[in-house]
Amino acid sequence: MKDDLQIAGSACDGGRVLLALGALANPHRLRIVALLAAGGRHYVSQLAREMGISRPLLHLHVQKLLEAGLVTSQMELSDDGKALNFLELAPFRLDLTAETVRRATESLPAAGTTGN
Repeated sequence: MKDDLQIAGSACDGGRVLLALGALANPHRLRIVALLAAGGRHYVSQLAREMGISRPLLHLHVQKLLEAGLVTSQMELSDDGKALNFLELAPFRLDLTAETVRRATESLPAAGTTGN
């Protein structure tokens, strides 16, 4: 099915699948996704406290999730004038089967041309 691989409502090509898998290939980033899935929006400081990691480390991991399109970010002002960066999970669906992987690879550059 075409909708087996979607991020933010759009079908994924091989490059987006690689970004998503790379972003999810870390325990901290999996925990970020899990917390956002369970609790909705969180602001950065709140999420860092819940995870027990520093804000700079959280930012590093959130950046990978943002680049992959798995998380969205929105800056808002609190009632006392503080800027709060709210994170929210983007809707995504990655049903990885041998067939969906095969289809995703159709849009990748030919072997030996990626520099890896």
